[in-house]
Amino acid sequence: MKTSKNIPIGIFDSGVGGLSVWEEVIKILPNHKLLYFADNAYSPYGPRSVQEIIERSKKISEFLIKKGAAIIVIACNTATAAAIDSLRSTFSIPFIGMEPAIKPAASLTKTGVVGVLATKGTLGGSIYNNTLSMFASNVQVVEQVGTGLVPMVESGRVDGPELDELLLKYITPMVEKGADTIVLGCTHYSFLKKAIEEIVGESVTIIDPAPAVARHLYKIAKENKIIDFKSSESLLGVNMYKSCYSNTQFYSSGHNVVLKAVARGVLSQIPDDCFMEINL
Repeated sequence: MKTSKNIPIGIFDSGVGGLSVWEEVIKILPNHKLLYFADNAYSPYGPRSVQEIIERSKKISEFLIKKGAAIIVIACNTATAAAIDSLRSTFSIPFIGMEPAIKPAASLTKTGVVGVLATKGTLGGSIYNNTLSMFASNVQVVEQVGTGLVPMVESGRVDGPELDELLLKYITPMVEKGADTIVLGCTHYSFLKKAIEEIVGESVTIIDPAPAVARHLYKIAKENKIIDFKSSESLLGVNMYKSCYSNTQFYSSGHNVVLKAVARGVLSQIPDDCFMEINL
């Protein structure tokens, strides 16, 4: 019988964006077994239909559950918006989705203007719009679809003139309208945070929801006895680069060159046998 610390936690995204969540998860659970699935053969999800995203999400969830996952993080805002209700009604395990960080943004803003950079699927989803109605009634929200940003991250381009030009196009109107807080509404955009900060300077706060999602995962996993005390030690006194690098198995539906590069940007010692390309 498995002990709780050996029960895998699954994480999936359309590509490498969810590694921003994975990075936060390994900070909280440095010794826990994790399964990460990058559906990069079908990335980006943004232009795809809701039904297609649901079908991909179900197929990936089935795969992760067969590999032993007892809880799954949908580390993708677009997939969360399209598929989380369907996944929760189809499977008996808990699913953790991406929550748009509207509430903290509305609390932090001093100008009363909040920018949201997200995919079309996220901005049109019920989760985002319900969150808006609950927490953003007293602020002005400036929305921007980040067309083209996901493919850039998926190709490993997280800096350079082409990216800067695209970000300027999206970020400048928000700042001109008074936004002093910008919410990153796509996990891929977390890897662009530094580039965005260079554009807006210190006067604008960038909110990345990944740390909050990792904390919520910890809470739900502990409630469901998926983790125990030893596996949920904090990084205090723990050498993450020795304890974590072999505890995640990475799967991808397409080539994993960028997946390897981005994951090794977080933990440099991940061996090749922790990465597997599969036809799913």
